[in-house]
Amino acid sequence: MELISGLLLGFVAGVAPGPLLALVVSQTLTYGVTEGVKVAVAPLITDVPIVLAALLLGSALASQPIPLGLLSLTGAGYISYLAWESFTIKLDESPPDKAAKSLTKGILANFLNPHPYLFWMTVGTPLLLKTWENGPGGAIFWLFGFYLMLVGSKMGIALLTGYSRQFLHGRGYLWLNRSLGLVLLFFALVLLKDGLSMIMAGLS
Repeated sequence: MELISGLLLGFVAGVAPGPLLALVVSQTLTYGVTEGVKVAVAPLITDVPIVLAALLLGSALASQPIPLGLLSLTGAGYISYLAWESFTIKLDESPPDKAAKSLTKGILANFLNPHPYLFWMTVGTPLLLKTWENGPGGAIFWLFGFYLMLVGSKMGIALLTGYSRQFLHGRGYLWLNRSLGLVLLFFALVLLKDGLSMIMAGLS
């Protein structure tokens, strides 16, 4: 049961629209499937400190939203930069693989997004602790299923995007990247709004 629960929640989290998923598609279109996969595995690196912060500081952060608000504003700035990269790509641009920095971009996008912190403070940690009540094995199965689908679904999207990439040429490729830039800009505005709301709530 714990494995099934983790698989289902991981799949929902993996395919849910967000900055990281948009970045998976953007990096795949620009640099290829390998770079999209690198973005997809970013949660395996970022979520360890995020989960620990949720476990140790969850109640304190929940009552003091200003730090999360500042994090959200920083994330809005970084996602806006990624959007600008998508807007300014050129048809004749063939950047070398070493310029992709996909894993770094994925790590920063996830670290500077307050939503993973909020997820683990409000949903993930309570579920993890509940599965732990039946022994550590249940918690391990839950985590395994969750990250298998969280990362696996994003990898699957990278593969599908890579398959469609071979049919995209010329202005179609250019406009798709610009559309992804708009998607990233939308999420940057969402982070900006959330950040300002949290800061205002903390000050009131």
